[in-house]
Amino acid sequence: MEQLGLNIQELEYIIEHAFREDIGDGDITTNNLVPENSVATASMTAKANGVIAGLPIAEIVFKKLDVNLVWKPFVKDGDTVKKGDVIAEMEGSFRALLTGERLALNLIQRMSGIASETAKYVSEVKHTNVQILDTRKTVPGLRSLDKYSVKTGGGANHRIGLYDLVMIKDNHIKIAGGIKPAVEQIRKSVPPHIKIEVETSNLEEVKQALTAGADIIMLDNMSNQAMSEAVKMIDGKAKTEASGNMNLERLKGVAETGVDFISIGALTHSVKALDISQNIIL
Repeated sequence: MEQLGLNIQELEYIIEHAFREDIGDGDITTNNLVPENSVATASMTAKANGVIAGLPIAEIVFKKLDVNLVWKPFVKDGDTVKKGDVIAEMEGSFRALLTGERLALNLIQRMSGIASETAKYVSEVKHTNVQILDTRKTVPGLRSLDKYSVKTGGGANHRIGLYDLVMIKDNHIKIAGGIKPAVEQIRKSVPPHIKIEVETSNLEEVKQALTAGADIIMLDNMSNQAMSEAVKMIDGKAKTEASGNMNLERLKGVAETGVDFISIGALTHSVKALDISQNIIL
């Protein structure tokens, strides 16, 4: 998992917690109907067009229940599939295939939904140099998977949490007494490699953030015209991030203002899962 940019210990924790939540003391239906040593084959099929993410994680889920399970993927994470495509087959314990089905599908469906939605946004701005970013609007406990899915769909990750990037927002600015003192105070306290981003809502605040030496200036809920003017004012002295009410309809116009990044909470906070089914092959 490390090669996928996922921490194996964190992934183990997520799956173990999910098992406790879903299986508890055991699958009382499957364990009382399916003979212990019976073997079966199952397939996973895409029921809609989209981008796949999470296949290696689904494999881990099943192999936690049957270490000898044979996993045969027909696509890899990041591949585009069409409705009806078989994405993987597995052979192993009949009990494991039934018990792990819902957890595996819940994860891969959500992750593929995020990857698919991200791919739509990335495609819309491919004629520019804009990077599509996610946000912290993720399911608590599943952030690493949500953010992995964004990258799988062609996007990039914003800060992982509150610890790896300074984000000075309106309430921080109020308590500090302004943008300049807020940036100055933070600069004295954080290591040099930590970037400082400042949220701005108008051109005056952009000017203040630029003067204060912000590394990234967020242009929050601004019109396209205002963003264009802000980009000209900043003139490469800081990175620019457009944010607030971003959707596919306005994305192209925002990208063409010249901003470096566009952050989109909807990639993870209200994504529609990609429909994927699992069926036993009799």
